[in-house]
Amino acid sequence: MYGRTTSMTHWHRISGKLPLAGIRILDLTRVLAGPYCTQILADLGAEIIKVEHPQRGDDTRAWGPPYAPYKTGTKHGPGESAYFLAVNRNKKSIGLSFQNAEGVKILHDLVRKSDVFVENFIPGTLKKYGMDYATLKAINPGLIYTSITGYGQTGPYRKRAGYDVMVEAEMGLMHITGMRDGPPVKVGVAVTDLTTGLYASNSIMAALLARSSTKEGQHIDVALSDCQVATLANIASSVLISGEKDSGRWGTAHPSIVPYRGFQTSDGDIMIGGGNDRQFQILCDLLGKPEWKIDPLYHTNSARVQNRQQLEQLLEEITQTKTTQEWLEIFDGSGMAYAAINDIFTTLNHEHVLARKMVVEIEHETCGPLKLLNTPIKFSESEPGIRSAPPTLGQHTNEILQQLVGIESQGIEALRHKGIVA
Repeated sequence: MYGRTTSMTHWHRISGKLPLAGIRILDLTRVLAGPYCTQILADLGAEIIKVEHPQRGDDTRAWGPPYAPYKTGTKHGPGESAYFLAVNRNKKSIGLSFQNAEGVKILHDLVRKSDVFVENFIPGTLKKYGMDYATLKAINPGLIYTSITGYGQTGPYRKRAGYDVMVEAEMGLMHITGMRDGPPVKVGVAVTDLTTGLYASNSIMAALLARSSTKEGQHIDVALSDCQVATLANIASSVLISGEKDSGRWGTAHPSIVPYRGFQTSDGDIMIGGGNDRQFQILCDLLGKPEWKIDPLYHTNSARVQNRQQLEQLLEEITQTKTTQEWLEIFDGSGMAYAAINDIFTTLNHEHVLARKMVVEIEHETCGPLKLLNTPIKFSESEPGIRSAPPTLGQHTNEILQQLVGIESQGIEALRHKGIVA
């Protein structure tokens, strides 16, 4: 059974205990890397003011189906897109155009009262609107200004737009992803965007910590290309140390450990890992092949690597004789590495996922009950989680303009009539 969030009164009460309570972040990002970054900070208690185009909003609002449909009598349209709902919880939305001086003035007023500014425009774009780092630093010297781009603020590619799949391709990840004898493929989720969001959120928290002693803000330059190169990790290190090209794609297998890959069962697939000789011996007994433990072709990992193809074929002939669940029961408690290869639906209904409250049900103002992923972080002294549903476009425009900018209702309606706010 999916967990439910507790009452909004409870969440408001505990939000003051969260690590980033009292931090205000002005978020001009769209799509995935930026919104994922600010959602992490929102989960930890920061107040996120999401600035969206007053007519179309964040691009991902139109990225569907699937959509969570609107309740009868609330709003017109297909609903809220699943993509947008995935990375925008715990945020406030203001529909605001900065194509004219009135909109820019409102943003400058918000900057004065913010701790962090996050944007993901091509370098130089915001300067013509007076939203560049130099301009905003003069307005708020303590501002942490974070730019999330495809290729960074410097370098020959700085003016190129950044797309996850293109960076995966150009910066090596796609080359090492896929089956051994197959073409390069992209990762199933936009992993470069997500790791960039993680790096950006960590950097913002570090800058906030530094500001507590220096009293000064700074400009953080985060690029998808840099983050993708950084997360090549041990693969990149092997190439740097050896001076040779990488060993290519390995599918689910490991280049230097055998067995360590997915095997077909009678009704699906299972991952099996013999991470060392002791684990391989356990596997031999569980498969009914104790003689493999002393076979010179297999008794050491180096021998198994040399005879990979033969051993893996023999293993799969055995694994295909039982269902995935039968193998899970056989391997249970053995101490060896194993796991079912699950689809997303099965994952979201997995007993451990549910026990860890990684899926929760919330109440959305216009869509009703929704199931969303929860934050993966558990604190002993506070409760990060979903305090508010992902906002509808401009849901908090009036609140933000009245409370933070000091514009009364009549002035807001005048701005709305001009198309400056929504």
